[in-house]
Amino acid sequence: MDSQSHYFDEDPAGRIENYTVDLVLPDITATLRTSSGVFSSKRIDPGTKYLLQEAPPPDTAVKTALDLGCGYGPIARILCHRFPEAQIWATDINSRARALTIENVGKFGVNVEHPDRIDKDIQFDLIWSNPPVRIGKSKLYALLDLWLQRLSDDGEAILVVQKHLGADSLSKWLDKVSYNVQRLSSKSGYRLLKVTVK
Repeated sequence: MDSQSHYFDEDPAGRIENYTVDLVLPDITATLRTSSGVFSSKRIDPGTKYLLQEAPPPDTAVKTALDLGCGYGPIARILCHRFPEAQIWATDINSRARALTIENVGKFGVNVEHPDRIDKDIQFDLIWSNPPVRIGKSKLYALLDLWLQRLSDDGEAILVVQKHLGADSLSKWLDKVSYNVQRLSSKSGYRLLKVTVK
């Protein structure tokens, strides 16, 4: 099985092959366990690393933060490092991804849950995501709208999306449906977007 072909399946099939990857940033170096059947299993995805390198400090204090589509947890690892006082959540439909995230960041107090098991009353001051664009536009838009509606009044989401996979059309759609969208930067074909509620 291709290591990414079913990363958005709930229970990926195929033989499990385990790996480790190093996440190296100016403020932290961490080794994360990963395996086949999860997104970017053999390296830190370039889009994810771009988000982690370039995401600006939030405008307001962060009490709750979410890694949406967490994979094996690189974003969650940095959220708990940079916001040690916040309650951090990480979610992914992929059961193998969640298990790896628990292994990689559970010891830091990160709450790792299936999307349906996160209390619907929780609002998030910060959402970081490299969203699963390959699930298709309609499913992606529905997923993002579902979670962006849970931003707190002053909350913000930082999304990284490749230009050739629809970053600009996503920006237009978000603006149309009720969100403010700011392109923070572009690099190597990626767009870094800041999203807030209008």
